[in-house]
Amino acid sequence: MVELASWKDGLAKSAIVEFTDGAVRNVAPPERVAVFDNDGTLWCEKPAYIQLDFIVRRLAEKAAADPGLAHEQPYLAASTADLSWFGGAITQHYQGDDTALKTLAGAVMSLHQSMPVEDHAALVNAFFAEATHPTLGRPYQSCVYAPMVELLRYLEAHEFTCYIVSGGGRDFMRPITDAIYGIPPERVVGSAQGLKFTGDDAGHGDLLIQPTLDVFDDGPEKPVRIWSRIGRRPILSAGNSNGDDEMLRYSGRPGRSALRLVVLHDDADREFSYTAGAERLLDHASTHAWTVVSMKNDWATVFGD
Repeated sequence: MVELASWKDGLAKSAIVEFTDGAVRNVAPPERVAVFDNDGTLWCEKPAYIQLDFIVRRLAEKAAADPGLAHEQPYLAASTADLSWFGGAITQHYQGDDTALKTLAGAVMSLHQSMPVEDHAALVNAFFAEATHPTLGRPYQSCVYAPMVELLRYLEAHEFTCYIVSGGGRDFMRPITDAIYGIPPERVVGSAQGLKFTGDDAGHGDLLIQPTLDVFDDGPEKPVRIWSRIGRRPILSAGNSNGDDEMLRYSGRPGRSALRLVVLHDDADREFSYTAGAERLLDHASTHAWTVVSMKNDWATVFGD
């Protein structure tokens, strides 16, 4: 049986074990649905999102090919490696100000316009094959939280079906999630650009990325996407930011047990320490007695070996 070896004995580990045992006794396997945010919940999100590094590199390449863009945001920030501008845009979003995020989104929407989805996946795979975390010095594929991957295996061993439900790009995560989490692409729900089918006279066709936003899978949109994609209400959910609050609130129903996990980044030595963008979630965790997972106190290791 899979064990939670990387979890220290304490309230968080006990809550997981007790809830899982209860679910095995009282919940049919098809209803044992668990949903996980990705950035900051399954892998590292500081000093900037991993997908943001991928985007910044692509924006810098575009600015180099068209110098007229170099003095406009977000191309200026990309060309000068000013990650604080990008991180600030995301933090402002979680605090209710989308001004900078809209500027970023407009550029990102046009970045891979008319590219076949398979070609985009190839770019993502090439990125993960060579890119490393700017401060931790680890390959991005090794910036995965070992205790959370262990939790995925533990739940699966108890006949849970685990999904990723993230504000991150669906087509950025799908090429890599099976290798690093054991989560296949069909169980990845995320933000996505529009797609368009185009065919040729030889009977072949492609899906091409469009410069439009199909869905931004964050906040209240997460429960909507969970229902539309999965068709079941989760009984376990895990997140770390205000954008996950609605997903955790959607887990379970009155009178039916649910486990809501909030990953708290409080380990400056092994990872990072921050709560910006998670204030509402942490307030609700305190109010509703959700289970807060302290990286510092609940995890024996963060990234593993």
